[in-house]
Amino acid sequence: MALFCINRYSGEEEQEPEAPDRARVLLERLQQQARARQLRKQKEAQAEGGEGELCPGGAGLSPGGEAGRGKRKSESEEQPCAAGQTQVKKKRPRGPSEDRAGSEGSADGSTPSKKKKENRRKSKVLQERPESDSEADIKQHENRSNFKSKSSKKTKRDEETEGVETREEENSEGAEGNQSPKEELSLAASEEEAKPPPSSLMVLGDYDRKPVQKVQPFLPHWLAQPKLVQKCIKDNLFPIGDIPGLHPRLLKKLQVNGIESFFPVQAEVIPAILQSASNGYLLGQGGYRPRDICVSAPTGSGKTLAFVIPIVQVLLDRVVCQVRALVVLPTKELAQQVSKVFNIYTDGTGLKVVLITGQKSFAKEQEMLVQKKVTSYCSLADIIVATPGRLTDHINQTPGFNLTQLRFLIIDEADRMIDDMHQNCLNQIVKAAFRVENDSGSNMLFQRTKPGPITAASSCYPQIPLQKLLFSATLTQDPEKLQQLDLFQPRLFTSVYSEKKTLGDGTETDENTNKKYTLPEGLSQCYVPCDLNSKPLLLLHFMLTMKFTRVLCFTNSREASHRLFLLVRAFGGVPVAEFSSLLPPNERQRTIKEFEQGKIQLLISTDATARGIDVKAVNYVINYDAPQFIRTYIHRVGRTARAGKAGVAFSLVLRIQERRFLRMLKDAGIQDIKKHPVKGNSLKPLVQRYEEALCSLQKTVKNERAQKRA
Repeated sequence: MALFCINRYSGEEEQEPEAPDRARVLLERLQQQARARQLRKQKEAQAEGGEGELCPGGAGLSPGGEAGRGKRKSESEEQPCAAGQTQVKKKRPRGPSEDRAGSEGSADGSTPSKKKKENRRKSKVLQERPESDSEADIKQHENRSNFKSKSSKKTKRDEETEGVETREEENSEGAEGNQSPKEELSLAASEEEAKPPPSSLMVLGDYDRKPVQKVQPFLPHWLAQPKLVQKCIKDNLFPIGDIPGLHPRLLKKLQVNGIESFFPVQAEVIPAILQSASNGYLLGQGGYRPRDICVSAPTGSGKTLAFVIPIVQVLLDRVVCQVRALVVLPTKELAQQVSKVFNIYTDGTGLKVVLITGQKSFAKEQEMLVQKKVTSYCSLADIIVATPGRLTDHINQTPGFNLTQLRFLIIDEADRMIDDMHQNCLNQIVKAAFRVENDSGSNMLFQRTKPGPITAASSCYPQIPLQKLLFSATLTQDPEKLQQLDLFQPRLFTSVYSEKKTLGDGTETDENTNKKYTLPEGLSQCYVPCDLNSKPLLLLHFMLTMKFTRVLCFTNSREASHRLFLLVRAFGGVPVAEFSSLLPPNERQRTIKEFEQGKIQLLISTDATARGIDVKAVNYVINYDAPQFIRTYIHRVGRTARAGKAGVAFSLVLRIQERRFLRMLKDAGIQDIKKHPVKGNSLKPLVQRYEEALCSLQKTVKNERAQKRA
């Protein structure tokens, strides 16, 4: 192999005069390496006992005929490479020709006679063709030089394009020149540092942070483009005389009660309801069903009066007493409040308002609703104000009670009613409204049919349509939930909207695009970070040190409300009362009345008073327990700053709850809440008296438990 490499590069030196220095250096180096290998082989052969001695006619490195013979062997091995194959560039320990030469050199007398004859025949053939061998040598050297020039050009081109192919070509050239491995590694390392391969890989997790585009929900047309109501109450008051179509009797009633102007919600909703009932309580204008109405406005914005006034006006001219309007509310206190407003504006009109909330016996309520005659029953109520559970009982158990003439179905605090749809109250109301009375005989006049396509047959008889009116401060925007109400072409009046700003390039941007709820205009919000043990001290600090008056305090449970009431009462110095569903109705009414009169300065309550109840003159709202849901927070703080007045809401938030509480408000678009920390030094004067109150509380709780067991 060494001789072959020498002859090859010696031929290249003659054929390639362009790089004589490089060829000469390679030739000298290869000769030295070949001599060293040959000497090593000779020493190994002598050590084995003379079996492998080099003879003059062997394959050694003698300057005479041996070199020529080795040259002819190398040329015979190179013939397939001259034909275009690249097997020479591959490293291998020994080729078949070398094995053959070694076998000839070591076959002095130990080989069979057949091998001797073959060797003699080969030697004769080689001696007879010296001239042809010399011509073949020249051709082979020319082919090798051409092949080498092509490969060198290809190598240069590959070096410019890809670093990986460059290293492979250099390794192949090192194999041809038999360079040392250290030189090859150093050369490859230097080229890798000079030209690093381009990276086409992507590391997982290695990405640029991009702002996540918020997906806007696809809403129905009536939700996406509602009728906007002004948020500011004081700057958008409408005189009651400017509302078109309002009855003179009601105008006089409003003035007697001290109402000279309507709030923005009232000025928008009252004309809309009156227009839908312009033909009395039969079909709407043109014979079509009136559209349902949804109202979403802040607490204390006058939603109750917005449906009381138009309903009373529509029913002023009624002749026969039938249930024409039904108001469904979630709590007894709220139902009492709405019933009181209806009684004020129906006084002297002949309209009868009945309240059914379970505060009276079931038989007494039946007597208020229907009266039995000889052949049938007659209704005694024009307007019913009810809670869902008691109303369902009367629909199923009171004989003669029917809703077939129902014209208005008002659902106040509609979001809570939707959440409580498991009671199936609304479905039962609608089913009772479209029930066919079998005992009505042939009298099909005003017979109600279920809504459907308007045809000639459906328009033959006049009908009383069922119009739904929904009111809430936190009305949901979820179409899936609103679908349960089966609304007919609804209209939405809302004060929850984003104000658009026009930029310099003419584009419009929305401010507070994530705002979901609206709070009263005069409300100031603060939160106090605290520990669990310091919450009672903070409440006492507000009442005694800060001199808060008419404070409504909310807790998350009836037990917490009762224990806090006992603790503050044991501490002393603060007129306090509790308000929860554990108290009987009469006592609850008396408590609210005393609070409004100023006899009670601190009213501790559960969420029973948070829904729609108009407690007058609430200066402060304190969330003793942080609300878990945003709608609970909206209704709690909405007990103050009502009807355009000012109010302050404080929330006592544990430090472990602070992050979640602020995120809940931010998601709802409420960002104007302020942090109001209270220093521990201001609470120290109350600690000793507070510890005495705790001991008294412990004794009181034990006594109450003993009484319950007894």
